[in-house]
Amino acid sequence: MATEPGDGAGSPRVRPGSDLGRRVAQRREELGLTREETAARAGMDPGYLAYVESQTGVLSLEALSGLADALGISVSALLGGDTEQPPGRGSLARSPVLEELPLEECWEKLAAGGVGRVVFSRSEGPEAAPVNYRFVGDAVVFRRAARGALASVVGGEVAFEVDRIDEARSEGWSILVRRMAEPVTDPQEQQHLRDIADPQPWAGGERETWVRIPLGTISGRRIRSGL
Repeated sequence: MATEPGDGAGSPRVRPGSDLGRRVAQRREELGLTREETAARAGMDPGYLAYVESQTGVLSLEALSGLADALGISVSALLGGDTEQPPGRGSLARSPVLEELPLEECWEKLAAGGVGRVVFSRSEGPEAAPVNYRFVGDAVVFRRAARGALASVVGGEVAFEVDRIDEARSEGWSILVRRMAEPVTDPQEQQHLRDIADPQPWAGGERETWVRIPLGTISGRRIRSGL
């Protein structure tokens, strides 16, 4: 993605990669939105949205931000900027503000599921492992292999962290949960979790050992632009 100076009327212009249109159309279809509905949410003409989905052109950062908001994802994700790129290399946001997240918002963000990190202690020292998780009831649940790095977490105190970063806006948030990790051994409960919210580990393989981290101490922080 290249950023170009504005035309003097305001927002800088962005020259996105060739996959922008595909990402927009795919996300719109995932949400079950028509092109007209998406355009209305983003405050743009449906014809212009059709152009964005079919052509590689130059957009204003304002238009790109509106489109990302309409689709419920970050500008960075819409641009594919989080693929094979280390996060956090963007410039400082204008007048950045660091604030605590209310408990209700922490729950809401955890409920989205996705990828988080389990932080635990081993004989070699502290370790962090990414997991695909779901939020069920009042607990984080994930599956692990019977052997491996996460085999020692059950029955011990762990921290679970999830975050999201919007590289284009230099904004983001993180949530940290601290509690003891518990095994889920009841076959009926395991089947219930498979039926309603089965986390699919990207690593594949046999990962039929279920772990639950009930919500204990929760804290969340957000960095946003103050302008």
